Amino acid sequence: MKASRFRCLHAPPPTIQRSSHPSFLSSRTFATAVPEPSAAEHKSKRPRTTFHDRLNNGPALSSFIPTPSTSLPASEALELRTALVGPPGKQKEITRLPEWLKTPIPDNSNYKKIKTDLRGLNLHTVCEEARCPNISDCWGGNDKAAATATIMLMGDTCTRGCRFCSVKTSRAPPPLDPHEPEHTAEALSRWGLGYVVLTSVDRDDLADGGASHFAETIVKIKQKAPSMLVEALTGDYAGDLDMVERVAQSGLDVYAHNVETVEELTPMVRDRRAGFRQSLRVLDTAKKVSKGRLITKTSIMLGLGETEEQLWETLRELRKVDVDVVTFGQYMRPTKRHMKVYEYVTPATFELWRQRALDMGFLYCASGPLVRSSYKAGEAFIENVLKKRAIQGRVAVPEAGVDVADTISI
Repeated sequence: MKASRFRCLHAPPPTIQRSSHPSFLSSRTFATAVPEPSAAEHKSKRPRTTFHDRLNNGPALSSFIPTPSTSLPASEALELRTALVGPPGKQKEITRLPEWLKTPIPDNSNYKKIKTDLRGLNLHTVCEEARCPNISDCWGGNDKAAATATIMLMGDTCTRGCRFCSVKTSRAPPPLDPHEPEHTAEALSRWGLGYVVLTSVDRDDLADGGASHFAETIVKIKQKAPSMLVEALTGDYAGDLDMVERVAQSGLDVYAHNVETVEELTPMVRDRRAGFRQSLRVLDTAKKVSKGRLITKTSIMLGLGETEEQLWETLRELRKVDVDVVTFGQYMRPTKRHMKVYEYVTPATFELWRQRALDMGFLYCASGPLVRSSYKAGEAFIENVLKKRAIQGRVAVPEAGVDVADTISI
């Protein structure tokens, strides 16, 4: 006979037999509790690590990219190579990037430090936004020069759409960051540079084109680092020369504005609101309002289809407005949405135009396939020129019997 599952309501409650084992008396376990592993199990497990630790200790990106052990002969290095791309039956021939335009991938500590500082202060650079090929050299630095970066003010979105530029465009960009002048000055003083380049997007949506914001940034930099030399690469402010004067008189040392190309190609290359003659007026105004104190500078891209006579005429027009520095660089197509490269100009041709510019009376000319308007090779020369001018400006007319060297105060 099976035992009944029921008991009398008046019967005393059943007694529970407890174990006398110490582990039973010291703890109470539940049905959902997971027993803790023993010390022996702890010792058998591998030490914990993270994916980031393994990644940081692994090979760098450059380890997977083969580099030639020997350089190519001159005849092969200057040879333009072609390749067929696309699916079978729809292939088309393209010109491969010449050897003299290939640059290393940035992966050193200076590059990472500058990038971290920029992100922490919410700053932008034209090096990244315009996809400059010299970023590994300028940000990485080398044994002869400190790492540099060209700060791009007023955000990363431009109101114009030039066919050669990869900067983002919009009719209504985000509002200006009121803290940007202070953050920019702080970042530059932290890097301890002797020469800096500031540039900006075009902001036609603002009443002054952003000239006041630009000028305020320069003032802040000079307050934190009075000895720092500042170059401003500005837009044309829609032809408003009063805004050009405001920036030119803010305390900067070099006023730069790029004509980009020859006058005949300007409508096809630049935004319709820009103009070759308008750019000449900007450079002329900056020189005149500073009474010749400022160094004026411009840049020209080659490989867009310009002719030799057009380049000669462009240089003559620049000398008429007393431009001091001109740079020549190869146009490189950022994406397939931008205008095509008409020609890859050889290094020998760049050297030829450098010598021609110097013969015409330019103070300095940087010319090469990878040269850009804010490339630091030119900055080093301009820095020396400005320092020399500053010393000469402090030289008094010596009296009889007084050595000239004694009158120089550095």
